[in-house]
Amino acid sequence: MTAPQEARRTSPGPPPQDYGERARLLADAARTIGAPGLVIALSHRARRTYRLDAGARPGDAPRYELGSASKPFTGLLLAALVAAGRVRYEDPAAELLAPGHPVHPAVRAITLRHLITHTSGLPALPADFYPQALPRWSTAPYSRYPADRLVRAFLRARPRHRPGTRWHYSNFAVSVLGHTLAAATGTPWETLLQQEVLDPLGLHGTRLRPGPPAGDAVGHRRDGTPLPALDVGGFLAAGAVRATPPDLLTFLEAHLPAAAAPTPSLTAAFADVRRPLLRRGLGHAHTHTLTWFRHPSPRGPVCFHAGATLGQQMFLGFRPDTGTAVAAMCTRRVHRTDPFIATMHALLTEKL
Repeated sequence: MTAPQEARRTSPGPPPQDYGERARLLADAARTIGAPGLVIALSHRARRTYRLDAGARPGDAPRYELGSASKPFTGLLLAALVAAGRVRYEDPAAELLAPGHPVHPAVRAITLRHLITHTSGLPALPADFYPQALPRWSTAPYSRYPADRLVRAFLRARPRHRPGTRWHYSNFAVSVLGHTLAAATGTPWETLLQQEVLDPLGLHGTRLRPGPPAGDAVGHRRDGTPLPALDVGGFLAAGAVRATPPDLLTFLEAHLPAAAAPTPSLTAAFADVRRPLLRRGLGHAHTHTLTWFRHPSPRGPVCFHAGATLGQQMFLGFRPDTGTAVAAMCTRRVHRTDPFIATMHALLTEKL
């Protein structure tokens, strides 16, 4: 890998910090992880530093599959639509999705807020997902589970817990949210996200479907075998986003309190998604915002979300109190014991 590169945004911000220290931190993180195709993008007080493959430039970097790190985009979309008065957090999802359709009482009680905060009582995936996915588990498990099937699974669901009582991570729930927002507004989720989030933030390198092979990063198995592009089927809102490293830094920088949002609805939305909302984890030591994990650290709270597809890994995080953001990605899904996430989380807590 080459030495880290520094890039200044149009608005340079405060006087620069020690670039050599930032470069050292990124180099140390890269050596700790050792994953193929690793990119680390750091922003501190509007100054950007990149760790890229040899000879690469930030503007030429491909789009990476975000996997579950797509969820903060869907959460921000929900918050923007609420701020614009188009939906409410407490709207019952089933009534927006299929008015008058008979559903279980617990399903009737599930709100948009429950879906995005993983407190709906729904499982991680629909019960009938696994039999159809197993034959394609290592290549395209989501591809043959379309939107209409996912909606039907929600309408006939029997939640495990009463909505709002327990936290349980659910791709199913966030995907239902995407289809519910589309039904409530009469606009496809992809179009909504483009109009309300991607275009206003200038995320012109971000896509919601696979693009030309030359523009998308290729994921790999642990043995180096390349994998096909991710097809998420009906689970768009939970994992469809693909983005470049500069776009991801722009997205994260927009979450920082000092940033100026381009629209009034996004100004309110960013405030909503930064706000602690519920407690979870051992001893309830960790909080969760509308869409971000929020962990304490000696230098202030860290907001982050990770994601993985069959052949790629992603970490997004920011520190509201220090104006710091980190996006990291690699082209191999790392093992549970791999230090990728822990290293990126620790990088955010460094004193810059």
